[in-house]
Amino acid sequence: MRITFLGGGNMASALIGGLLKQGFAASDIQVVELFEAARERLQADFGVRAVVQPDAAALACDVLVLAVKPQQMREALASFHGQLRTQLVVSIAAGLRLADLASWLGGYTTLVRVMPNTPALIGQGVTGLCAHASVPQSGRDAVARIMAAVGSSVWIEDEAQMDAVTALSGSGPAYVFYFIEALQAAGEALGLQADTARALAIQTLVGASALAANSPEAPAVLRERVTSKGGTTAAALDVLAAGGFPALIEQALAAAAARGKEMGEQLGRNEA
Repeated sequence: MRITFLGGGNMASALIGGLLKQGFAASDIQVVELFEAARERLQADFGVRAVVQPDAAALACDVLVLAVKPQQMREALASFHGQLRTQLVVSIAAGLRLADLASWLGGYTTLVRVMPNTPALIGQGVTGLCAHASVPQSGRDAVARIMAAVGSSVWIEDEAQMDAVTALSGSGPAYVFYFIEALQAAGEALGLQADTARALAIQTLVGASALAANSPEAPAVLRERVTSKGGTTAAALDVLAAGGFPALIEQALAAAAARGKEMGEQLGRNEA
């Protein structure tokens, strides 16, 4: 499988590094990148071919990964208009809808939209995948294989739900970081040293997440198991419940999803 990346930023670099670890040959990966420093870095770090403009070799790929910023996508795709025949096009640009991408590619519809998150940078991401109806199973399999280089993935059949995916997992790491901040600050307020509170907060999140991921039981069951009636955990959870914690999370995701939908519409009109 020959892969060309349009854009060589952080997420593209994470994917390239992951693909090479999976056994992909550097000779099968190319990058189209405007900035010379970025091209030099990609060549030095991964041994891949990096060019400033898409040439015949870059176009002779099986998969084209769109990894430029959403606001730059329409202009960047001008070089590919009318040049695509059988290539599978994969967009990792947040918010861009399949219909808009197809329009900018002159009606080309062999498209998959993906929404990774920042833990992909260390191979621990989760990605929402949504394919145009014209993409065959072989294309879906190819995308899943590529995204496996940076973590796990979940297929979303209704593109309208991609805004919810963005709100939950795309923006989700920020919520977790915010919670870690709050845990650390609360620990410091109780007299712990900053480095101690930080270490305890981070590893608690890491350990609890790993436990949830490896347990067949629902998170609610795991929570109940560590919550003794009248105990310290129950006292803390009572405060969170009284403060409307579950409802607040629901409102936060709803706001993110609504903003994602709005941004997608703006990007489609090339206004964002």
